[in-house]
Amino acid sequence: MGKKIKLIWDFRGPQAAETARHFEHHLKESPLFYPELPTGVERLSEMHSFAFLVVGETEMPAFRDALKPHRGTLVD
Repeated sequence: MGKKIKLIWDFRGPQAAETARHFEHHLKESPLFYPELPTGVERLSEMHSFAFLVVGETEMPAFRDALKPHRGTLVD
């Protein structure tokens, strides 16, 4: 897969964790998604959580353009 990129969707507010879990469900329903792609939710605080999807560097443009993440980061 080469370099891996974590695409991130941030959610803020008292319902952030619940919203991020719900959004992760929708990521898995995307026509681009396949089961080998890691997804998840991370809670940074009571008011900030995010959903993520890890893709390969070559796949990233298609996912970015279709799913409009808020940000991304390289994965070690």
